[in-house]
Amino acid sequence: MSGPLNVLITGGGRGIGRACALRFAKEGANVAVNEYAEVPDGLAEEIESLGGKMVPVLGDVSVFTDAARIIKETVSAFGRIDVLVNNAGILRDNLIIRMTEDDFDNVIAVNLKGAFNMTKHAASVMLKQRGGAIVNMASVAGLGGNIGQANYSALKAVLIGLTKSTAREFAGKNITCNAIAPGFIETDMTASLPEEIVANMKNNIPLKRMGSAADVASLAAFLASDSASYITGEVIKVDGGMCI
Repeated sequence: MSGPLNVLITGGGRGIGRACALRFAKEGANVAVNEYAEVPDGLAEEIESLGGKMVPVLGDVSVFTDAARIIKETVSAFGRIDVLVNNAGILRDNLIIRMTEDDFDNVIAVNLKGAFNMTKHAASVMLKQRGGAIVNMASVAGLGGNIGQANYSALKAVLIGLTKSTAREFAGKNITCNAIAPGFIETDMTASLPEEIVANMKNNIPLKRMGSAADVASLAAFLASDSASYITGEVIKVDGGMCI
């Protein structure tokens, strides 16, 4: 297409989502940043300094009507949606014997149902456009499981299934759908981990270091580009060899 990409990123104000917003801004994209309550101060200015344009689209992706409104507001701002990055997510970690029903349900609602809601509503726009790219943020936890993350690992595995089904359903309309499975990535969440846990994790990674949110964002930008137009239904790990 001619003109800048129009990108919607859920959970785009922090962590990997923020890195994706900045990466797309470097490409001169229009970026709609979704957060539940507010977009962090300074993000719009940072995006504009990189050559992009940002609009905030607030709402709870786990609520079906909120998701529809988020899509509507993005289309109102940009005229179309070329790229959807389903990144919004929460954690409620605990051993399964201690995990509450709410711990399980809340994580599934935001991380999985949110991705379904956003994909369903974005698809109605992309199908009419006869083109688009959907990037789902999965995890290596969805491939191999994690102790204390039964809820998170389960939803990421299902998200991979959703990615593959969506890829098959939308391929005929020139819409690609792929998943990224990050490994141990430097974010605010990992910054709070004890040093011994971080050291042990690094020791189990062949590259012997954590990845950056920018590493993940670079792949998201590639999967949304014309260079990846013949790639769909894939799950690509960004994990330093953690799950070879």
